[in-house]
Amino acid sequence: MNFILRCVPVYIIFLLLPAGGGTQTDRQVMQFKYEQGARYRILTEVNEEILVNSMASHVSRILNKVAVNTVEARDGSGRLACDFQMSEMIQGGLNTYHLKEDYHSEFWRDAAGIFTIDARYLMPVVRNVPRFPRKAVVPGDTWAGEAEEVHDLRRGYGIQEPLRFPVKAHFTYLRDEVKEGVPCAVLKVEYVTFHTVNYARTTPRAVPVKITGRSDLVYWWDRAAGIFHSYHEDFDYVFYLSNSSTIEYRGTADGRLLKSATLDREKVADDLNRRIREDSISDTAARKDREGVTIVMDNVQFPPNSYDLTAPEKEKLSRIAALLKQYSDRDLMVTGHTARYGEERTSQILSEQRAMAVADFLISRGAIKRAQVTARGMGSRQPAASNDTEEGMKRNRRVEITILEN
Repeated sequence: MNFILRCVPVYIIFLLLPAGGGTQTDRQVMQFKYEQGARYRILTEVNEEILVNSMASHVSRILNKVAVNTVEARDGSGRLACDFQMSEMIQGGLNTYHLKEDYHSEFWRDAAGIFTIDARYLMPVVRNVPRFPRKAVVPGDTWAGEAEEVHDLRRGYGIQEPLRFPVKAHFTYLRDEVKEGVPCAVLKVEYVTFHTVNYARTTPRAVPVKITGRSDLVYWWDRAAGIFHSYHEDFDYVFYLSNSSTIEYRGTADGRLLKSATLDREKVADDLNRRIREDSISDTAARKDREGVTIVMDNVQFPPNSYDLTAPEKEKLSRIAALLKQYSDRDLMVTGHTARYGEERTSQILSEQRAMAVADFLISRGAIKRAQVTARGMGSRQPAASNDTEEGMKRNRRVEITILEN
């Protein structure tokens, strides 16, 4: 499995998530294979240029992550539970990815790559890509199949109902090659979109009335393991709006599948707490939780209404960065919280900025790679203590750094 997610509107191509493998022969049947309990992570990085009425508007860098759990495997099909995250690097801001959207989705996918998915799930955007023929194939073979796109346009255009339309994808088995030491089959996927949108009623905002575009993708299939390895995509989509404006999204995307061993949460939390005590890192403790293991920094000091890190906080974060380096194969989520003060919207923005400042500092100290960390803000909505006391407010002014399970 892999996926592509682009900014406003959201696009995801959910390519494959098999487990298992087969023997390599000159002619082989390509198919998805699923193993119950198998877990994977998919990481996609997108560089996208946005043009409004054919004039350059801005450039967006997007980080997409999918955590996948193979809940069930039966009769050659797999039931997959997936958590999708889309993060964006804000142009002109901190050089850190900020969480913008997240989704949960569950569906069946068969050996040929065909989806069975409930209409309430918005992700993945592109379904049945790739889909494999039932017969054996060799380099040079081509095939085609029906696919579907489902777009969530709520954030970009205020459209509440998902936009659905069919596409026809064309596939070519290009060649076999070794990539990063892994023997892979190299596949080319191409499809063109041309769709006119008909709305049941008029809308007060400018909305897409026609969508055109193309996607050209090459991806590498690990033949021995029977699993997706990586992919590269070039894309160009134009949205024609009801007010006669156009918005074009064009760029590239690169994705890869990642695996990691199960996180021993209790051991990791114990080890971190021991080292926190040994290093005398104040107002800091580690705990295991639903997402993984979280380092909680209470009473984080920022100047009023600022996200600039003070010298004492930088010193503390430098020591925490040293602890995190031993978990460099894991993704991190940095979450900012504020005490309740003033309007919640102001608290929300400030918590996001402070989380991004901490994430950016950890990256600068080599604790984590930029593509492995995402920042998010919770404002004052999740207090750890009462805001009625100064001690409680100190606990609520906190930053949490989570070492993620998957």
